[in-house]
Amino acid sequence: MRNIIRWACLAAAIAMVPLADAAAETASNYSWRTVPWGGGGYVDGFVYHPKVKDLLYARTDVGGANRYDFATRQWVPLLDGLSHADLDMIGVFSLALDPNDANKVYLACGLYLGQWGPNAVVLRSDDQGTSWAKTELPFKLGGNADGRGAGERLQVDPNQGSIVFLGSNQNGLWKSPDGAKSFAKVGSFPSSNITLVLFDPNSGAKGAPSQTIYVGSGEANGGLYVSRDGGATFDLVHGAPAQTPQHAVIGPDGFLYVTFAAGDGKSKNEINPANVVNGGVWKMDLKTGKWEQITPMRPGGGAPAFGYSGIDVDPTHPGTIVTSTIDHWWPGPDEIFLSRDGGNHWLPLTSVSYHDKSRFPWLERDVQVTNAAKDQMGSWVSDVKINPFNPDEMIYGTGGGVWMTRNLTAAGSGQRVKFDFADDNLEETAIIAMVSPPGGATLLAAMGDVGGGGWDDLTKSPAAATLFPTNESHRSVDVAWLKPGVIVRSADNKPYGYYSEDGGLHWTAFPSAPPYTAQDSRGNWRTIGPIAVSAGGTSMVWSIPHDPAYFSFDKGRSWTASVGWPQDPDATLIPIADKAVNGVFYVHDRAGGQILVSADGGKTFTSMIKGIPPVAGWQGAELAVAPGRLRDLWLAGPFGLLHSGEASAPLAGVKDVEEAWHIGFGKAAPGQTYPAVFLSGKIKGVSGIWRSDDEGKSWVRINDDVHRFGDGGILTGDPTEYGIVYVARGSGGIVVGRPAK
Repeated sequence: MRNIIRWACLAAAIAMVPLADAAAETASNYSWRTVPWGGGGYVDGFVYHPKVKDLLYARTDVGGANRYDFATRQWVPLLDGLSHADLDMIGVFSLALDPNDANKVYLACGLYLGQWGPNAVVLRSDDQGTSWAKTELPFKLGGNADGRGAGERLQVDPNQGSIVFLGSNQNGLWKSPDGAKSFAKVGSFPSSNITLVLFDPNSGAKGAPSQTIYVGSGEANGGLYVSRDGGATFDLVHGAPAQTPQHAVIGPDGFLYVTFAAGDGKSKNEINPANVVNGGVWKMDLKTGKWEQITPMRPGGGAPAFGYSGIDVDPTHPGTIVTSTIDHWWPGPDEIFLSRDGGNHWLPLTSVSYHDKSRFPWLERDVQVTNAAKDQMGSWVSDVKINPFNPDEMIYGTGGGVWMTRNLTAAGSGQRVKFDFADDNLEETAIIAMVSPPGGATLLAAMGDVGGGGWDDLTKSPAAATLFPTNESHRSVDVAWLKPGVIVRSADNKPYGYYSEDGGLHWTAFPSAPPYTAQDSRGNWRTIGPIAVSAGGTSMVWSIPHDPAYFSFDKGRSWTASVGWPQDPDATLIPIADKAVNGVFYVHDRAGGQILVSADGGKTFTSMIKGIPPVAGWQGAELAVAPGRLRDLWLAGPFGLLHSGEASAPLAGVKDVEEAWHIGFGKAAPGQTYPAVFLSGKIKGVSGIWRSDDEGKSWVRINDDVHRFGDGGILTGDPTEYGIVYVARGSGGIVVGRPAK
């Protein structure tokens, strides 16, 4: 059953920033809070401040950056203020701190390297990430590209904080002389693919720039380079393996420690976190230049190859090192090793550790993150760090989140090293579909990679009984609006679909599925499509990419192709069930510029509304139907927002809405009969998350400039309590908002 959310305990009211646009009003205040799942994505880098206690940052590939609050043991998201236009910045390629100024933080941001993506930026903050200034770069960075777990590639000179170096994926090494306000390319560096930058803090005169800089190359056979004149010239460091450097650190014992990995050549040697065929751990005596291999474990006995990635030292105990494997799948997953004698002997931490998964039930069911039958470190362990002020504290990231121990020094003593899933308020799930039913669960979500599930209590990670299989991506979840105990969902893995008749407490796999293969005739990967269930729960329509949709009247025992379903080679079309009348479905034909309707449970579809501007497959467009009203359609798209409120009415543009990305509905406002309409989009030049209580005649912006959440991903209102809205924040999980009282 639904729980009443006690907002006084959940969040304080957040004052809204007024808009100058008088035509689009701003709510007086709204409160926002994360809906907890816990992790769920790839956390690929950590930076402790070397001189200030209890100052720790984490970066993610698609979920922004976070600062850890040691007092509350929660993460503070630092990029919730990004607008829709700035969403590319959620891919944090590298993170740097100024060793001599605890308030300065730098982020190198950009998601993808393709020509279709925007250029990268460097964000700089003077208040630990509370506010940011932006420097645009003339090239792209791949925060979500292969190789993103290496680093750090962004570094501040420990002797002169105005100097910042940045290594790029494919455009070489860059230098800023003015605290990242501007950058110029370092022409002396011979490689275009940089994997790490490291200053030697002991080089250079007092107050003068550091002279010794190590830079890793990810090209050809890799290689580690060094400059001893502040970056004016670079030479290859001889004696190191011909592999790609992943991470490096200078220890208090006078050694440079470096992890290496070699790729299979499939990804231009960008090998972290995948495509690894070899690797190792090496150290170099900084006085003599002599190298020594100290690799803890090497492939053998027929086991697949793997490399090494994370490495760190305890600055208070010379010779204490931790390092992690990467791409070690069998007998895997990855391992973290501890040495207390400079790498002469190693202890695999799996053998002496315990991972506490009790607060996040989804972990118990995720065989990729940790196997419930055997304690494991997890996979994609790209970075591992020891707290420089506390040798008991070590943190590392996986493809599913963050683990932290606070008793590392117990390793080898007979006492177990306990790891907590330290992901409170660090959310990195990709929300693919979301619904708040009129009865039963408060919220249901389908997620990429980790399945999804349902919440009855919005203050806790979902209970085990409500979880979908968490080792796969789910593509949809839908509720029979007039019979909300009936829920359906689709997933990438066989049997591809499930239904529940008790509100999601128990699930049954469909006995069969429509014809579907994960690869098309050209060998391209395609995911299963979304499924919709009729308002009364008697029929279902399932969309198969580039094929007809299929309908079923017998709980998935048989599926028959729908007649008249439109074809689109570039997009997966989404069936929508009417929420007022059983057996009625709609679909937006993007390429054909029309909306089709089925009144026979999905058997046949016929054109109902034509003349809609065509939408390309890569562009967003979202069709929705208002609950409780027959054929009351809304269409969000790059053309704005269209509405048809009556069965005989054409679609008409909603005034002042210039762009519409997502739309949802909630309980009507007091004194109103029409559901509250929630919109992520742009109204009169202002992008935001909006609410209308009068069928779109007027709008109120409900997010503020601190809590923009990329101005909203998919969203849905709560049908049982006015004003509540659930919003996907990019790949940062779900936030819930409500008018503050």
